[in-house]
Amino acid sequence: MTISLQNRLALTYAIFISLALGVLTLVINIFTGRIFAALIKENIAGKSEEIVRDIEDQYNPLSRGFNAFSIEAMGMNFVHEGYIVSVEDGDGNPIWDARSCDMRQCMDVINAITGRMEGRFSLKGAFQKERYPLVYSGGTVGTVIIETYGPYFYSETETKFLNSVNRLLLIAGVVLTLISISISIALSRAIARPIKKAGEAARRIARAPWGDGGRRPVRIPDRYRTRELAELSRSINELAAELEEAERRQKQLSSDIAHELRTPLTCLQGDIEAMIDGVYKPDRERLESCHEEILRLAGLVRDLNTLAGLEWEAVKLNKTHFDLARLLQTTAEQFRTAAAEKGIKVKLKLRESPVNADYDRLKQVFINLLSNAVKYTGQGSITISVEEYGGSLPPAPALPRDARSFAGQTVELLQPVVLPGKTPKKSGAPGGKSSASPSAGGPPPATPPSAHWEISIADTGIGIPEADLPHIFERLYRSDKSRSRGTGGAGIGLAIAAAIIRAHGGRISAASRAEGRFGEDCGGLRETGTSRGTVFRVIL
Repeated sequence: MTISLQNRLALTYAIFISLALGVLTLVINIFTGRIFAALIKENIAGKSEEIVRDIEDQYNPLSRGFNAFSIEAMGMNFVHEGYIVSVEDGDGNPIWDARSCDMRQCMDVINAITGRMEGRFSLKGAFQKERYPLVYSGGTVGTVIIETYGPYFYSETETKFLNSVNRLLLIAGVVLTLISISISIALSRAIARPIKKAGEAARRIARAPWGDGGRRPVRIPDRYRTRELAELSRSINELAAELEEAERRQKQLSSDIAHELRTPLTCLQGDIEAMIDGVYKPDRERLESCHEEILRLAGLVRDLNTLAGLEWEAVKLNKTHFDLARLLQTTAEQFRTAAAEKGIKVKLKLRESPVNADYDRLKQVFINLLSNAVKYTGQGSITISVEEYGGSLPPAPALPRDARSFAGQTVELLQPVVLPGKTPKKSGAPGGKSSASPSAGGPPPATPPSAHWEISIADTGIGIPEADLPHIFERLYRSDKSRSRGTGGAGIGLAIAAAIIRAHGGRISAASRAEGRFGEDCGGLRETGTSRGTVFRVIL
């Protein structure tokens, strides 16, 4: 059996508040009883003194005796008030005794007081006698004996007062309990309502992540004063937004894959049908065209498999110790010819930066980034830099002889850079197979990796529209919605680069301006002295 959160909260609040009120009422009752008992004791003592004074006033010094008739009248009145009085003269002879005067009346009063105190107030006690001297002109002329229920007793009036107080406390407790139950129900509803909305939204998201019938996004109010409820509502809204974005990406991915496959397949189908119908001769030129389309399809499938393996962590990284600066220099050298043909200067601002990473995978990342930089930059420059991430740079350590030429300087790669044991290449084919590795490029650095590094690749190219920046690392995403082959590839390179960096536990980001002034996150572009371009940052 389950109980709703609202009912559970209401019941919990009601029980807690009722118990608190019950304890409070009990404490008030106990302290009120104690205070009232102390007051009653003072009243009894004061009444006893008053009785003594009244009887002293009945002394006649001329006759050296007391007025017995007056004492009897007063004594019977004292009996009704709960005081059993007897009076003796100076020699101890009885003058008047309430018990002797009216034993029945005295017993009725004694029984009433005893029953009231023991039955109603559960105060066990007995009648106790106190002797008080009767003094006149400094001399003792007699003794009055006052018998009262001890340690104290309540009169009829005082009993009625206590009953009224207890009745008032009971009524107040019942009223406050009803109010607390009402408040508990209201509070439980206020707390349970947003949770119910969150549950309903979660069920709606489970049925249709893109919203109700794909038309209206699932959202719930998140402006609550209770922090946990506000965070829960915001989390549900963020979940809905993420699922909607995932749905959009899935649909876009399906559309993009279909487009990427449709073009080469259409070309293949047209050529093969033309050759079957005899329109084209199956010569070498036609077969090579078909072969190119097949290679294009195979490359697309290979890239998708690589991306899937990286995203599902199915690719094992072959980590070794090497210097990022050497890797970046080697990679930049591959693009020397292509950059020079377009009038692009490649500038390096490097320092020794030891890392423990997969050399070939990182080289694939930097090849993708540099390939894009060269492709989308006209006459201008590309700046590659390495800095320690998270603080000011320490003094640059001594670098290998072949690296000292670019330590802390700007090196324009107008001539090939020759590494030890290597011969210069005649052309740098962007995107080609890397021939450099930790073993081929030289021994690993003696200094083990002890810091994170920030690698920036900034160009002065056409830039990326601001609306496209959040999506450039998505699979098959391209700014050119027509997906023309003349303006780019399949849109997988940056997604692979992002997946490789994430597999290393790093981060990759991009900042760009197609035109205008750069923001603070485009510091690498300010150095280019232009109002447009793109900077990619990789943190390892």
